[in-house]
Amino acid sequence: MNSTIAVQTIATTTLPHVQEVLRTAEEELAGLLGQRAAIMKRIGTIKQMLAGLADLFGDSVLSDELRIALDRGVSDRRKGFTRACRQILMESQSPLHPRQGCEELWRKFPELAGRHKDLGASVTTVFHRLVAYGEARCFLNDRGVRVWEWRAEAKSSSDESGLVATPGQSLQQ
Repeated sequence: MNSTIAVQTIATTTLPHVQEVLRTAEEELAGLLGQRAAIMKRIGTIKQMLAGLADLFGDSVLSDELRIALDRGVSDRRKGFTRACRQILMESQSPLHPRQGCEELWRKFPELAGRHKDLGASVTTVFHRLVAYGEARCFLNDRGVRVWEWRAEAKSSSDESGLVATPGQSLQQ
């Protein structure tokens, strides 16, 4: 075990090109992760716009592929829970508390909601995951209650986590 550590130490300290490769790979990974977050936000914006157009003009304006992508068409397989939570956040006109998310799930996806022992905990977990994906943001509303909303576009480059606190409040994940 000590010989492995010694070999690694020697390799990284005596071979500057190894350090350069590591630094370059780390920079490229950081850049790609940033691009992925930006792409996910852009996809969310476009999906939200398409859903709004379908609400205005009817689902018939959407192709079959778009209906499936927006979870608006009849699918052969049962829709997933994360996908349902994503749709509920996308279509919401205001930030949602998990309890409101549960109510929407019961209204739109009763069979899916009925499969969860603790629906509120499941919704909260998925909402947090959507924040981590960069698709949603979490913040405290004017009453100090944690709520989530669909994140159509990046609010600012300093808000990469998706967590936002109003002035004077702190928010922890």
